[in-house]
Amino acid sequence: MIKTYPEDLFDEIKLLSKFPEESHIEGLKIHHDADPILVKSAQSLFNKGIITQLDGGYLTDSGREMVEHLHTVLDTINQQA
Repeated sequence: MIKTYPEDLFDEIKLLSKFPEESHIEGLKIHHDADPILVKSAQSLFNKGIITQLDGGYLTDSGREMVEHLHTVLDTINQQA
């Protein structure tokens, strides 16, 4: 069976991939006039408890773990190219 995922999920993954994996004191700031998709993704990640602020902020503990896994997947796929 082929799984399908909503496009919003991939927008959130794109935003998560921008968070640094190696630093707990670096975050992101999404400005109010940023691309609406980016703003929506940040709000969704905040609502899910993955980032600390509606406009970005820092990764939560679960967000850091998630980004570590995400970077592993992306690095592995990138090496296969």
